[in-house]
Amino acid sequence: MTIQASPATTYVRLLNLLDDHEIGYRVIDHSPEGHTETASTIRGHLLPQAAKSMVIKVLVERFALCVVPGDARVDLDAVRRLYGGTRAKLAPAETAERLAGSACGTIAPFSLIPGALDLIADPSLLEQDLLYFNAARLDRSLAVATEDYIRVANPRLEHVATRQRPSAAGGSS
Repeated sequence: MTIQASPATTYVRLLNLLDDHEIGYRVIDHSPEGHTETASTIRGHLLPQAAKSMVIKVLVERFALCVVPGDARVDLDAVRRLYGGTRAKLAPAETAERLAGSACGTIAPFSLIPGALDLIADPSLLEQDLLYFNAARLDRSLAVATEDYIRVANPRLEHVATRQRPSAAGGSS
């Protein structure tokens, strides 16, 4: 399967999707940043409000875009069980970027290339009124009402998040 989109095209596709559905959003320009914790600080919101998107390869040759709160990690075993796979792991960066249409650290919580990725969001995201995420660019993020995100993205809601334990350095990305 050869699916490819440029980051500029993915950014425009994302904004067009939101505009087509008349979704209000706020564009936040900032210095380039792909780590959730640092980007959240720059954008000025709490870490759980970040929609962190990770491309997961389930070893039944399926790929899922899992969206979890910024203070959580994807529970790979939960994703594996959803698909009945033998193992699940982060997709290689090159594969993730090809399927999502943007660089790792900029992957938006939408499956914007038809047929490329199954979209799964953890229900704990619904605890936030607003979600913040990089918009297929390191230097630009979006803030979107959670209910609008769910309505437009239409993700499969499944428990795929596990809370991170604080590290000595104060967290991870």
